[in-house]
Amino acid sequence: MAERAADIGRTPPSAADPVGRPLPQDSAERHVSGSAVYVDDMPAFPNQLHVAIGGSKHAHAKVKAVDLSAVRAAVGVVDVIRHADIPGSADVSPVFAGDLLLADDEVSFVGQPLFAVAAETYEQAHRAVQLATVSYEPLPAVLGIDAAMQAQAFVLPTRHSVKGDPGPAIAGAALQLRGETRMAGQEHFYLEGQVSAAEPEEHGGVQVYSSSQHPSEVQKLVASVLALPIHSVQVQVRRMGGGFGGKESQAAPLACLAALFAVRTGRPARCRMARRDDMAMTGKRHPFRHRYRVGADAEGRIQGAEVELAGDCGCTPDLSEGVVYRAMHHADNAYHLPAASVTGHSCRTNAVSHTAFRGFGGPQGMLGAEAMLDDIARAAGIDPLDARKRNLYRPGEVTPYGQVIEEDGLRELVETLEASCDYRDRRRQLAERNQGSGPLRRGMALTPVKFGISFTSTHLNHAGALVHVYTDGSVHLSHGGTEMGQGLYIKVAQIVARALGLPIERVMISATRTDKVPNAAPTAASAATDLNGMAALRACEKILARLRRFAAQRFSCPAESVRFADGRVRCGDATLGFADFVELAHRHRVPLSATGFYKTPAIWFDKETGQGRPFLYFANGAACSEVLIDPRTGEYRVLRVDILHDVGRSLNPAIDRGQIEGGFVQGMGWLTTEELKWDAAGVLMSDSPANYKIPTAFDLPRIFNVDLFERPNHQPTVHRSKAVGEPPLMLAISVWCALRDACASLCDYRFNPRLDPPATAERVYWAAQQARRGQPDEIAAWA
Repeated sequence: MAERAADIGRTPPSAADPVGRPLPQDSAERHVSGSAVYVDDMPAFPNQLHVAIGGSKHAHAKVKAVDLSAVRAAVGVVDVIRHADIPGSADVSPVFAGDLLLADDEVSFVGQPLFAVAAETYEQAHRAVQLATVSYEPLPAVLGIDAAMQAQAFVLPTRHSVKGDPGPAIAGAALQLRGETRMAGQEHFYLEGQVSAAEPEEHGGVQVYSSSQHPSEVQKLVASVLALPIHSVQVQVRRMGGGFGGKESQAAPLACLAALFAVRTGRPARCRMARRDDMAMTGKRHPFRHRYRVGADAEGRIQGAEVELAGDCGCTPDLSEGVVYRAMHHADNAYHLPAASVTGHSCRTNAVSHTAFRGFGGPQGMLGAEAMLDDIARAAGIDPLDARKRNLYRPGEVTPYGQVIEEDGLRELVETLEASCDYRDRRRQLAERNQGSGPLRRGMALTPVKFGISFTSTHLNHAGALVHVYTDGSVHLSHGGTEMGQGLYIKVAQIVARALGLPIERVMISATRTDKVPNAAPTAASAATDLNGMAALRACEKILARLRRFAAQRFSCPAESVRFADGRVRCGDATLGFADFVELAHRHRVPLSATGFYKTPAIWFDKETGQGRPFLYFANGAACSEVLIDPRTGEYRVLRVDILHDVGRSLNPAIDRGQIEGGFVQGMGWLTTEELKWDAAGVLMSDSPANYKIPTAFDLPRIFNVDLFERPNHQPTVHRSKAVGEPPLMLAISVWCALRDACASLCDYRFNPRLDPPATAERVYWAAQQARRGQPDEIAAWA
C-alpha cells in the first residue's frame, strides 16, 4: 500500500524513540474505564450552587418587561441576575462586539440568554427558570441567507479576492456553466456538553474549571465581566469530551456566569447546559450558499471562474470573519483557476451566532468547488476524475488569494489512490451494473483535499510551553494547547521525550492552566501540534543547551558531542543515567526549567486587497467512495471508502489514523444525515438526539481503507510532520459526490441533479426523480 511504499528507505524509529510510534492517547485507558475526570465529574464543592439560563422565546423582539418575582421565590433559589447586575462588561465577544452575556432590552434569536438563576440543586435551578414572565414586542426577523441578501444585512463587510480578469475568460470558453449549492449547518454534538465551574478565592478573584478550547480567552472575558484584572482569574482545562470548534468561543459565557455567581454569593457555582439548551443557545457550523459561473475548454480545463459565497453568520460576527475568509480561500480546493474572482458575504440573520466548526469554512468552500468540477465533467462528457486531474494545481501556480503553490505531491497522491483503489476497473464494473435490469444504482467519486494550515488571523499563530526537569530525571510538561480527545497531549509529550532522550513514561502531561502558560491561542485550525510541539521543543532546547555546557565543563568534552538518548547522557568517555546527570547538574546550580515560544513564520494576509500568504503549508488527501442507492425510496448505503492522506512524517500513526477516520465520519454526517431544522418563527426543531441524527457505527462503510501518505513536510514543522485535525473531514465530500453520481446515472450522466446537503434519503429520492425526468435544475440569473 501507499504507506509502505512511502516508508521505503526511511529508518524506522528505534524502540526507545517515541516519535513515529503508534502510542495510545494519553487518557485512552481512563476514557474506556470511566476514570477520566471531566468538569462535571469533579466532586461538588462544599456549598456549591447550580446555574440555569432563561432564554428568549422570539427570534427578534423588544423586551418590554421581565418579571422574575416567581423565579426568586422558587424553592432553592439563591440568586438571580440580569444584564444590569453585571459589574463589568456585558460583552463576551471573541473578536467583534455584539455577543452579550445576558440580553438587555432587545433579543436577536430564539434562546438568547436573558437572565440566569443560581439554586441549591441543578433541578431547582432549571425548574425556577420556567417561572419567569417576559413580555415582548415582536420585530421583523431576518431568517435565512436569501432574506439577508435581499435586505443587504451583513455582520461584516463583503470581501473579495481577484486574480486576472475572469469575465472575458469565461465568455471565450467552449463550455460555460453556472450552478448553485446550498449547504446546511451542523451541530457539534460533543459528548460532553458545555460546562464550567468556578470557585471564589480569598483575594477576591476566582478559579475557573472550563470545558474550553481557549482558556486564555475565558480568563480574559471572566475578568472583563467581573471588572477584575486578568491576574485575578485563573482557568484550568484538563480535557474536553469533544470540542470540534464548538468550545472555542462558546464556552466562555458559561464560565462568566459561574464566576459571576461565585463572586456575588461567595459560594462555588457550576453551570452545565442541558442538551436541548446547548443546541438552542450555542452556535453551529455556518450554513452557506455557493454560486459559481465557470468557463472551461472542451476537455474540461478551467479557463476562468466567478464564485460567490454567502455565509449565514447569525446575529453577531463571533468568529465569522475567519470562517468566511477560509471558505473563500478554499473555493478553489485543489484546482488551478487561471482567472478568478471570489466574493464572500457575511450575512446577518436572526439565528444564534454561528461559530467555529471543524474545517472553519473550508468544507463549505471545497464542496462548491467539487460540485463545479462534477458539473464541468458532465458538460464535457468525461469521467469526473479526469476533469479533476486536468485541473489539479502544479507547483508555481498561484491561488486566487495570491499564495504560490510550493509543494509537489498532490497529483502523485491522487494517482496513487486511483491505482490502489482500482478506480478505473471499479468504475467500468459500476457502469455495467447500472445498465442492468435491477432498480438499484451505484455511484462513485474520487475527490482531493488541499487544506491550508495556519489560523487565518495571523496574530493567533503562536504558542508557549513550560518544561520542568526534576532531579530524579522525570519531566513535567505544560503548554497552551487543550486536549479534546484529538491526541495533542501525547504528541507533544512524544516530542519532548525524543528531545531529552527519554522514554515516554518519564514525561508527565499536566492540565492546561493560564497561570503556567499565559496568553495562549485557541486550540483550533489544526495547528495545535505544529505550534505547541515546536514551543515545547524550544523549551527543551534551552534546557539541553545548559546541560551540554555543564557537561562540557565537567567532563572536558566538546558541548556539541554530548548526546541524550535511551535515558542516558554520553559526554566523551563518560556515560551517566539521565537522572544521575540532572541531579549532578542541579547540585551545580544549573537551571532545569525553561519556557519555549514559537510563532509561525512567513504568513501574512491583506484583508483589503484579498491577497497574501495566509497558510504556511497545505495538508493534502484524497478519498474514493462508492455508494448504492434505491431511487424508489432514496435510501442508500456507503459500500466502500478508500483514503490516502498526507500527514507529513507522522508523529503518531495511530493518532493520525484515528483523526482521519473520525473526521471522515463526522464530515459524512454533515453531508448525509445531520439535518438542522428551524420553523418559520426561528425556533430550532432539531434539538435532541431524537430528531438530529449523527452517524452511528452502522453508518460506517462496509470496507474502510485508510493509508498514510508519509513524506516529510517541505516546511520546517516539528519533525517535518503535518496537521491532521480538520483536513480529513473534507474527504467525506467524496460520499456526497458519489451520491450525485448515482443519481446522475438515471439520466445517462448528462447532468447532475440538484442534491443540497445534507443528502438525506428524501433529498436523494427527489434528486433521482429529477434525473429520471431529464430536466437540469433551473438556476436563477444571478450573474
